[in-house]
Amino acid sequence: MTEVAIVGFAQSPCRVREDATTGGVEMLVPIFAEAFGATGLTKADIGFWCSGSSDYLAGRAFSFVQAVDAIGAVPPIMESHVEMDGAWALYEAWVKIACGEAEVALAYGFGKSSGAELRRVLALQLDPYLVAPLWPDSVSVAALQARLGIEAGLWTEKDLAGVAARCRAAAVSNPAAQVSGDVAIEELLSRPYVADPLRAHDCAPVGDGAAVVILAAGERARELCARPAWITSFGHRIESGSIGARDLLALPPLGPAGSAGPAGSAGLGRVDVAELHAPFTHQEILLRQALGLGDDVEVNPSGGALCGNPMFAAGLARIGCAAEAVMSGRAERALGHATSGPLLQQNLVCVMEGK
Repeated sequence: MTEVAIVGFAQSPCRVREDATTGGVEMLVPIFAEAFGATGLTKADIGFWCSGSSDYLAGRAFSFVQAVDAIGAVPPIMESHVEMDGAWALYEAWVKIACGEAEVALAYGFGKSSGAELRRVLALQLDPYLVAPLWPDSVSVAALQARLGIEAGLWTEKDLAGVAARCRAAAVSNPAAQVSGDVAIEELLSRPYVADPLRAHDCAPVGDGAAVVILAAGERARELCARPAWITSFGHRIESGSIGARDLLALPPLGPAGSAGPAGSAGLGRVDVAELHAPFTHQEILLRQALGLGDDVEVNPSGGALCGNPMFAAGLARIGCAAEAVMSGRAERALGHATSGPLLQQNLVCVMEGK
């Protein structure tokens, strides 16, 4: 297959945007321009476009069509859409290039999480027969998982506060972060529960945002970027959508496709940076274990989803941030992770390296 690399990435600041519609055009146009400016590309150079968003989040059918206004009607385009995080749009774009049907592709994701009561909207992704009719909100469901981990001795509330404090400190250098700043673990532990044992710092903030990634093939990638982030593998695992039908403390192996064990011992090899899409503090701990990441791996130097989690763009942003680490020379190999569904039901892993 054709070699494929990430050559450009941009994301909008994650915040509650009162001026933005659910179409996402206002968020997308500036970051398209940023990505094009960095690569020297124009819209005419893009051979394939793919977007990720959700009609449920927008509250209307075919809501992604309005976002196509950010692309424009001229020149004619080849376009597709996934009802998922933009990370899955990135995967489709990667397949398109790898199969030789495009030379340059652009994947984007966007979401206006603040347009509705997100915790209740996410209840719609639960088992429609036994669980969703009870309307358990997403934070309360995550609290059940966190409590299971505490009872099993996998982590403590102090461990969770430590994850939040580290992510917020790292996010100071990320202009797109919604939450950032140094904070003491003891101060975090003194704050009230949102859903026992989770406090506000254990949960990703509600915010609006978008992200865009540009991919290119072979020599074209080398022309567009001094140090492309070459995609060496993708891994995708899907667990049952019924939270009562799986072990909430055991994730499937998340290494490259075909690997049989934790990624650290199944072909992934050493990575310098890992950007994990963990909307709750305890989920970062679970993902570290599933991926076999040691203490020598820099995890979420951007602050991660705990410091900005725009629905349907946060996973793509994690892969984009990991790619940036490679393109800037800060990392030789990096891992980007995205999740979808309740309690880490679906997990996508993208491994990149500089050559």
